[in-house]
Parts: sequence; structure tokens; C-alpha cells
Amino acid sequence: MSLFSFQIPFMPEQASKFALEVDLFYIALWLITIGVTIGIVIAIFVFMVKYKRRHNGEIPDQIEGHMMLEILWSVIPFIICIGIFAWGAKIYYQMYSEPKESLEIFVTGKQWMWRAQHPDGQREINTLHVPVGRRVKLTMTSEDVLHAYFIPAFRTKTDVVPGRYTTTWFEATKPGTYHIFCAEYCGTQHSGMIGTVTAMEPGEYQAWLGGGTNEPPAIVGERLFSSLACNTCHTADGKGRGPKLTELYGKQVKLNNGSSVTFDDTYIRESILDPAAKVVENYQVIMPSFRGQISEEQIGQVIAYLKSIGPKDGDAAAKPAATAAAKPAAAKPAPAATK
Repeated sequence: MSLFSFQIPFMPEQASKFALEVDLFYIALWLITIGVTIGIVIAIFVFMVKYKRRHNGEIPDQIEGHMMLEILWSVIPFIICIGIFAWGAKIYYQMYSEPKESLEIFVTGKQWMWRAQHPDGQREINTLHVPVGRRVKLTMTSEDVLHAYFIPAFRTKTDVVPGRYTTTWFEATKPGTYHIFCAEYCGTQHSGMIGTVTAMEPGEYQAWLGGGTNEPPAIVGERLFSSLACNTCHTADGKGRGPKLTELYGKQVKLNNGSSVTFDDTYIRESILDPAAKVVENYQVIMPSFRGQISEEQIGQVIAYLKSIGPKDGDAAAKPAATAAAKPAAAKPAPAATK
């Protein structure tokens, strides 16, 4: 066994790429805290004995400051604190910087369960199947209250917030079944909002995917896009009342107020539920809100469809779209309005 692969018996199993470093960081904090505490306690007892009053009339000697001692107890704690900050920042950056290539899974929290949808269409409730050795990115939102998606064995915990998307990622390092908890109190059955994540060898994961009959979310999203009449305004030729949405995902789009925004998951969701919030340059507020008509899961499917017709790999960072961006779910015919 490698020196850097040991298992700490009183901590959860280490099953992700950054689990060990997180544990080592916490152990370092414990050791520093214990060491400093012991040092302070020893110093207290030494000073109690050395400088105790020998008789009632004793007048203690005046002790002048010691420059070297002053420097040491200022510089050493400073170096320790900077070291803790640097190490913690490194781990944080690794854990919260989204990988460029990953398996993207959409997760929705709801009192009191977790729903997950895979790119190939497989759906799960309170379970999550992932391949070992592959980076997995979770895009998460809540349908009701604040939740938190916590996988102790992967050392990952992320708030799942209603009205917005949050993301996290991990890379499982060994097959097994691990716990999922909601780590944010969300109601009377909070303690029952649990599940399991199953890490599988790549071949087994592909076989598991092949056993499903669900359609990929992009295909379902395309049907939703048509059934909601989005394609009547967001036409492929760009001549509709809404902007053309093909090859747009991930690009910067210009708004009527002169600012710019990235055409991403958050913007698409906001545009579906609140079309007047950020209107694309040269377009009017004619799109109705679909709030209450479409679920979070269906919004994720529409996003998957818009991703599928977006730029190919490497194109999303290309030149910004000139004026076209925008309202992902187009309006059914409605009277034009102005801001």
C-alpha cells in the first residue's frame, strides 16, 4: 500500500480523487490545533511554577521585552496561517473548478428525494450510477427549498438552491456503493432524504446504461421545444420574432441594456421563467413566462437540447454572437410589449 493511499479508520471511506488530500488537510489542522493547545497549556504551568509569589511581601522583578521572541511568535503563526490558507485554497480550486471534459448528469432535489437524469436518458430516484475513473459533473437545482447534496466518501457537498443552478464534480476511484445525504435541513422528513451512489467499472456502467429504455434528454427537450411553440419564434433561419438559438450555447450575447451575458444553463432557465429579466439586443419583450407550465426536469431537458444544437467542442469560446442570443423557450403568439 502506498504511503499516500492509507485509510483513516474514523473517517468515511476514500472513494474519489481528492478525498485523501481533504483528509490530510483536516488531519494537519487537527495536529496544528492540538500542538498549539498543548504548547499553551505547558507554558501556563511552567510560568505558574517559575513566577509564582514566594512570600506575601515579594515584589516581582521588571521583565523587559525580548525582540527575538516577539518576532518568532508573530512570524511563525503568520507562516502557519498562510500555509493553511494556501493549501485550503488549492483544494477548493480543484474541487470547484469545473472539468473541461466530463459526464454531465442533471440532479433535481425535491422534498424529500433526489432525481437524476443521465445524458443517455436513464433516470434514477435516490440513486446515482457513475463510472469509475471518469470525471462526473452534476448540475443541480431544487424544486422547493434549500437542500445540499452530500457524498461523504467523495468528500463533496454542494448546496442545491431553488431558482438557480449549482454544480459539483468528482471522479470515483474504486467501485462500490456509497451514501448520499441531504446535508441541509429541509423539512420534517429531512433525515429520510438519503440515497446511494454506485461507482461501476466503465464496461459495467455502459451495460447499465444499455438496459434503459428512456430517451436522451436532448431528444425529449427538442419535443418540448416544439410542443411549447418555441420553434415558431426561434427559427433555424433566424428570421423569427426571437433570436436564433443554434450554435449559441456558451457564447456571450449582448442585451438591450448594453451589458452582456453568457448563454448558459442559468441564463436559459431565467429566460424561460422570467423572459423580461435579460432581453437580447434588438428584441422586444414578447415572450410569455412558462413558470408553472414546465418543471425543473423539463427545463433541464430543454437546456440539453440547446446544448446539442450549440457549438461543437472548442467552438463555444469563439467570437461572441453579434446580436443573437436568447430567450430559449419562445413565445406562443402574444401581443408585443415594451419595457
